[in-house]
Order: sequence, then C-alpha cells, then structure tokens
Amino acid sequence: MLRSPLSAFIDFFWLYEGEIPVHKKERRLPDGSVSLIINLRDGPIRIYDQHAPDRFRDCGGVVIGGARSEFALIDTTCQEEILGVQFRPGGAFPFLELPVNELHNEIIPLDILWGEGAVSLREQLRAARTREMRFLALEQFLLAQLADQARSIHPAVAIALKELQNTSYSLELRTMIEQVGVGQTRFIQVFREAVGLTPKQYCRVLRFQEALRVLEGGAQVGWTELALNCGYYDQAHFIHDFQAFAGLTPGAYLARQGGHRNHIALPD
Repeated sequence: MLRSPLSAFIDFFWLYEGEIPVHKKERRLPDGSVSLIINLRDGPIRIYDQHAPDRFRDCGGVVIGGARSEFALIDTTCQEEILGVQFRPGGAFPFLELPVNELHNEIIPLDILWGEGAVSLREQLRAARTREMRFLALEQFLLAQLADQARSIHPAVAIALKELQNTSYSLELRTMIEQVGVGQTRFIQVFREAVGLTPKQYCRVLRFQEALRVLEGGAQVGWTELALNCGYYDQAHFIHDFQAFAGLTPGAYLARQGGHRNHIALPD
C-alpha cells in the first residue's frame, strides 16, 4: 500500500515477473489514467500503430502513457519483468511540466520529460534485488519529483473528479459546471490539462470501465440491461462506445478476454 503523500496521486504500483505471454500483441484498453512503465530487462518497450498493426516504434526502457480515448497496441515480448505506476485521474499533473492532455493517446519515452532522471530511475530499479527495494526506490524517486514540480490541479477539477467518483460516472457536464462554479470553456480547459481527457471523454471511459467490471464479474444480464445499468442510453449506444474503445463487440471481447479486463490478447 502506498504511503502518503503519494497515495493522493497514485493508485498503485505493480510488478510483473513471469513468462512472456504466448501471444505477441495485446490491446490495452483505455481506463482514464496516466501510467508509467519500466522494462526491468534489456531492450526497449515496443508500441504498435493500432491503425497499421505492422508498424511499430521502440520507445526505450521507460515510457509514460497518457490518458487514452482509444486502445493501445503493445508488444508483449518485453513483459517478462516490468514495473508500473498507475496514477489516479489528475494525479500525474503535479509530476509533469506540461499539460497532461499533450500526452493524450500517446506513449513516449520518459526521458523526453525527465531527461537523465528517467535513465537513472531504471538503473536503480534494475539494480534493486527485491520487490520491496524496487518499490521503495520508485517511491523515493517520485517523492523527489513531486517536490521539484509542486503543481496542483485546479480546485474545480478536484471537485468534479470527486463528484464523478461518488455519482458513478453519470454526472452531466452542465451539473458539473454548476457545482464547481467555473465557466464551461474554462472548466473544460483545466480538466483536459489535469486529466488528459475532456470531461465528456472521461465520463465515456468511466462508463466503459463499469461495463468491463460487470462483464468480468460474470453477471448474467442482457446487453440492454447492462447498458442501462452502466449509464448508456440504450444497447446501441453501449455497443457503439464499446467498439470505439475496444475495437470489437462486447461478445467478441468476452470470447478473447483472459487474465485482465483491460488487456485483450490478439492472435499472431
């Protein structure tokens, strides 16, 4: 469990150690968060172009991925030993020198933003001998980074994120604006800068994630009932959004989904 003050910004650290998956490619589905990923073995992290799956780029050993409104196509051959940071919505903003929306749908080498600090971080993590030592080194690095930046999100964004959490993704933009007391144009601007998505995009992702949780839980419900329970207007609205985010229908997703709801294995 993360200790304060990082717990206000970061949801969790994670570490995968195991065999490389049999499949070479996975779709990583949008969840509204920013993530940091470190390859603890030799070699770079490879990202494929989801619109041209034969094209790829190597992003170095440490990458940061912005909040997404479409899936990412990742190479699993670098996943033998990887460590990651899952930021809370808006949580990455204090650690960066740029608006988070500039990372929207992007995965880039971390050294573009943090220079030699990113290289040093990876070296420290690879040298650490235990999981606990790695998490401690990562925590200390991020605390130092937080102290260097000392930025905070706009109060209106903090209020909106809390309300969205409490109202389960269904709060209308007009209601949000009334509650935070900021004009619509300004509110959308500061929300994008802090979260990386517009309020509308973020709510769509939250609804999508709620649908994934229901599917993962194995609930025996029809598509229409699921759609209405998750805040969609109807079944057509649900399926349209699901295909936009996952690249396949809910039924096809269930047929392919394996160990994690946000990862879809692709056949070679």
